[in-house]
Amino acid sequence: MAQLKASSPSSSIPVTAPSLHTTGRLLYHQLWKAKTSPIKELGLRTSVGAKRLQVIKAAARSDTEVVSETVKGGGLRGKLNKVVLAYSGGLDTSVIVPWLRENYGCEVVCFTADVGQGIKELDGLEQKAKASGACQLVVKDLKEEFVKDYIFPCLRAGAVYERKYLLGTSMARPVIAKAMVDVAKEVGADAVSHGCTGKGNDQVRFELTFFALNPKLNVVAPWREWDITGREDAIEYAKKHNVPVPVTKKSIYSRDRNLWHLSHEGDILEDPANEPKKDMYMMSVDPEDAPDQAEYVEIGIESGLPVSVNGKKLSPPSLLAELNEIGGRHGIGRIDMVENRLVGMKSRGVYETPGGTILFAAARELEFLTLDRETIQVKDSLALKYAELVYAGRWFDPLRESMDAFMQKITETTTGSVTLKLYKGSVTVTSRTSPFSLYRQDISSFESGQIYDQADAAGFIRLYGLPMRVRAMLEQGL
Repeated sequence: MAQLKASSPSSSIPVTAPSLHTTGRLLYHQLWKAKTSPIKELGLRTSVGAKRLQVIKAAARSDTEVVSETVKGGGLRGKLNKVVLAYSGGLDTSVIVPWLRENYGCEVVCFTADVGQGIKELDGLEQKAKASGACQLVVKDLKEEFVKDYIFPCLRAGAVYERKYLLGTSMARPVIAKAMVDVAKEVGADAVSHGCTGKGNDQVRFELTFFALNPKLNVVAPWREWDITGREDAIEYAKKHNVPVPVTKKSIYSRDRNLWHLSHEGDILEDPANEPKKDMYMMSVDPEDAPDQAEYVEIGIESGLPVSVNGKKLSPPSLLAELNEIGGRHGIGRIDMVENRLVGMKSRGVYETPGGTILFAAARELEFLTLDRETIQVKDSLALKYAELVYAGRWFDPLRESMDAFMQKITETTTGSVTLKLYKGSVTVTSRTSPFSLYRQDISSFESGQIYDQADAAGFIRLYGLPMRVRAMLEQGL
């Protein structure tokens, strides 16, 4: 590298000038030597193919300040030391590895969270990550934390987004992002990166978690920076860099799988008029092909949280995995919806949530025994806001945490068991019991009893209906 000196009235600072094409060198030297207009910042970007020089930014400084901002060993867009990348081994994250190294001159530590996506998705990841240029792959088993600390609180709250969506991806992003912050501290990284597009919700979910847990970390979002405009462009980029990816141009689905659900987006699903293909589903059989014999399943619940299946106590991940298998073979939990994304647009997604659908039905049904009318109404109204906060990536928001404390308190007595009948995609409640049930057969029975005197209803109706009666009297001049 050629050594140049930048002159100022009081100092002479040696700096390193980059190697340039002949035409670019003349322009660079002219700007560099101009005493009346020294350079504040000079960004250079050279394309590999044509080697064309682009001056990104040049602004004036005072004559006494001439500092080179060229970072030795940096990339095309700047310099970072080490970046922790949320890595799945899929198309987007696979091409991001070489892109980060090229553009930021950094080491890339790939991070994969095991949230129950399956052995197949984890198989061969380390070899693939290193083949893409990563210095290492870190894998953490987050299944227990994911189910216990994220899924179960949402289940207890009854959080459902826009009447249908059981928040499978929304719950997974904060637990993954939290682990990324931990890994960044462990490996001494100064930045984190993700493969979320600039049109989706996940970019918000990841970055709000980063902000909440470590606001000092730099965040790199390639989909908001690079020239790749779509998934097919990414496939071509991957091929040029010899990065193996598990998709082709003919069939491209964007999928996200974890222990709670499997989501499908893209390809023919982008047109809401198209029916999903039968072979797209992976967690559940077609309800038409499900067994002709119904299956009964009993869910044990303690303080609003599931603890057992058919009388057998299981750990949170094992319980959910068991119900996924049971529900999946009966075609339970398929949802096809057009939802309102946080960023403003509508999108169409198809979700498979077999075990979660069973658990939601059981938890909600038990609450009808253990909660009074006013409590149910308040809980349901708060559940809507709770779901919105989770969907929007505000898991670590004090508002959600405060609402969660309310949900925990209000469901202290939601303990008991619920039996459900599974048949060709449907879930029907057949039995519910609780030691804290507010249902009293001796009161509810049509037979006369000592506690409830039917004659008392007359006075109640007169008082309850008094406002309506007064209004009618006014309108009729009585």
